[in-house]
Amino acid sequence: MSIISKDISKAVQLLSSDQVVAIPTETVYGLAGNIYSNKAINLIFKTKKRPFFNPLIVHIQSAEALSDIVSHIPEKAKQLANAFWPGSMTLVLKKQSNIPDIITAGKDTVAVRVPNHPTTLELLKQLPFPIAAPSANPFGSISPTKPEHVERYFKENISQVLDGGLCKKGIESTIIGFENDEPIIYRLGALAVEDIEGVVGKVSIKNKKEVSPDAPGMLERHYAPSTRTFLTDNISEEIKKYEGKRIGILSFKSKLDDLNIASQIILSPKGDLTEAAARLYGAMHDLDRENLDVIIAERFPDTGLGKSINDRLQRATYSS
Repeated sequence: MSIISKDISKAVQLLSSDQVVAIPTETVYGLAGNIYSNKAINLIFKTKKRPFFNPLIVHIQSAEALSDIVSHIPEKAKQLANAFWPGSMTLVLKKQSNIPDIITAGKDTVAVRVPNHPTTLELLKQLPFPIAAPSANPFGSISPTKPEHVERYFKENISQVLDGGLCKKGIESTIIGFENDEPIIYRLGALAVEDIEGVVGKVSIKNKKEVSPDAPGMLERHYAPSTRTFLTDNISEEIKKYEGKRIGILSFKSKLDDLNIASQIILSPKGDLTEAAARLYGAMHDLDRENLDVIIAERFPDTGLGKSINDRLQRATYSS
C-alpha cells in the first residue's frame, strides 16, 4: 500500500502527534517534524541515520515569522529575505533561546527558510509550530525530487509522503550565513551566487567543513548514488578506464556514441543550467537503478547554477 497522499489534514494530524512526514518543497522533499518535539526531531535523525553534529533547517510560513526563531537579523539578511523568500535560500542566524539545541547541533545559530511550494506553505499555515525538514533520504544518499523516491527510501518507516509532485528546482537551497553581519555562502544551491550578489554585493564562499559544520550539506561526501560515480572533464577518456564494464553517463547537453555505454542521460539538450539542475537528482536516481558498474558524470560550466551542479557531483564522486 502506497504512503503517498495529497491529504494535508492527515499531515497536520501526524505532525501534531510527534510523527514525521515527508513534505514537498521547490528544491527537494524534506523529512519534517515539529521543531519543539524532542520525539519528532530524534525520529528524523533516527530515520535518516543522520549524525547529530549536522544541524537541521527550520521551515517557516513567512518572513514575518523569522523573529520568532532568530534573535538578530542583519540588514543584508533582511534584503535577501525580501528578495528571495519564499524561495530556495536558507539563512543561518543567531537563534532565539527557545530553539532546541538538537536542531542546531548545539550551535548558537539556526538555519531558517520559507519554502516556495503551495502545498507546504498551506501545511505550515495550518500548523501552530515551525517544522524542521532535512532532505527525505538516508544520510549521504541522493536527495529525493519526487514522492516515489521518498517512498522507496522510507516506506517501512514513515506514514505519509505528502504529494506535491515533482520538485521544480531539483537541488537543495543555497545556505547563507553571516560573519560580522556580512553574508557568506555555506552551501551552494538552487539560488545562483550571481543572483545573491545582485542584491547584497560580492559574497565569499565557505562550503566545506567536515568537523562541526555550520550548516547542512558541507560534508565532503554527500548526495551519493550507491553506484561508484566519477566526475570528469573528458568523458571519452574516462570511459577507456572501464572497458568491459556497464557504464552509465550523465552529461550536460551532448550525446556520446560509444559501445561501452549501457545507459546515458542528457540533463539539458538545449544547454539550460536551470533545467539541468532540476533534473540532476532524478537522473542520478534512474542511473543508480540500472545495475551499472560505474557512473561517469560530466563537469559543468563553472558559472551560475553550474557551480551548484558541480558541487553536488563532486560530493557524489569517488574521485575527479
